[in-house]
Amino acid sequence: MKNVKVYGATWCPQTRRAIKHLGQLHIPFEYIDVEEDPAASEWVKRQNGGKELKPTIDVNGVILAEPSDEELQAAVL
Repeated sequence: MKNVKVYGATWCPQTRRAIKHLGQLHIPFEYIDVEEDPAASEWVKRQNGGKELKPTIDVNGVILAEPSDEELQAAVL
């Protein structure tokens, strides 16, 4: 089983799309709201050259920034 962490914001359409897609694929994940967690926000910025890209998804240490549904599916399956 892959360890999937989604870093995003509840108001973000791309975050909501990624979460919905993971649900459709029946992939368990941990959701971290970068608006509520300053350390998570800083981690996301470190992964993305100082930008808080949402969602940023960690799949077993592979970092995906604003992935398409196809990119996300390829990483988690």
